[in-house]
Amino acid sequence: MKPTDSSLLEQMQISEVEIQNRMALLGLDEAGLDLIAKQRGLIEEEVDSIVNRFYEIQTEVDEIASLIGDTETLNRLRAAQRRYITDLFLGVCDSDYVNNRLRIGMVHKRIGVEPKLYLSAVSTLKDLLFELLSHHLKDTQQLAATLAALDKLFYFDTTLIFDTYIASLVGEIELAKRKTEDYAKSLEQKVAERTRQLEKQTRLDGLTGIYNLRAMQDILHRELLVAQRRESKLCLVYIDLDNFKQINDSEGHLKGDEVLKCVAKILLASIREVDAACRYGGDEFCLILPDCDADNAYLVCQKVIENFLQHYQDFSLSMGVVQTGPKSYYSDEQIIKLADERMYLAKEQAGCSIYQAEN
Repeated sequence: MKPTDSSLLEQMQISEVEIQNRMALLGLDEAGLDLIAKQRGLIEEEVDSIVNRFYEIQTEVDEIASLIGDTETLNRLRAAQRRYITDLFLGVCDSDYVNNRLRIGMVHKRIGVEPKLYLSAVSTLKDLLFELLSHHLKDTQQLAATLAALDKLFYFDTTLIFDTYIASLVGEIELAKRKTEDYAKSLEQKVAERTRQLEKQTRLDGLTGIYNLRAMQDILHRELLVAQRRESKLCLVYIDLDNFKQINDSEGHLKGDEVLKCVAKILLASIREVDAACRYGGDEFCLILPDCDADNAYLVCQKVIENFLQHYQDFSLSMGVVQTGPKSYYSDEQIIKLADERMYLAKEQAGCSIYQAEN
């Protein structure tokens, strides 16, 4: 249930039992309420003069005058104060009465009436009412009992008003806490996302967008350990773009960059999701193919060459393929060195070529 769907009484979980407990704590009983109710006629006759005198006193306080602000607001407050005073002398403290008092407290909190100002207003009103009753009630015992009961009723009202102050403050604190938590969570997400972006940038080659040398070394080391643990095969393909310097010299660096980026796209399009395409440096690339033997790596290389020749028939690629496992395994350095050597053997052949050998 939304707060707006329930009364203040329900929101603050004040039951009939709680109302009776509060009255008992303050010594406010039905007999006292009856004494107060007997003065209802007198109060209704004098309520306008009480309200007028009340606001004459209140508006002498600069803080209160600034809160009231204008005549229209003052007139609304006068009307509300008349209802408040007449309700005091109804002689009942039922749920409607309590809910009305809670609402008054909430309004005071919302418009910025500090507790000290509220207590000052209560003191002023009580003095005016006590003065009126003292003037009209000649029976001293009845007067004393009525004033005592009215004093307890003012305390009863004040407990309700302050409950709304406290509840409102707690609500503001909870709201601020949620906003802070939401902001912190949002900030954490932004930091985490930025961290992922930075980590990604440090692992990717700036030109081609595939893994750089640092990332390749990490991936190769990890995959070799996995292969040994699983006793599976792993292939490394070392790729070189032949005569790349001649491409840069004859057609310019922009053309060279275009070819490098195209090679990277072709590599990504030719491998599985578990594989890794890396730029080793300059015009050299590597493919890390986990759980893959030399024959299947050869097929991958053929696919790369076919796609490459569709874009650049005048250029060529040289590839060296090395398989490690499942019986024995090369180290990181050994498999790279061997794949590099086989790539150079492939260069001895004209055009695009692949060199692999028995492991």
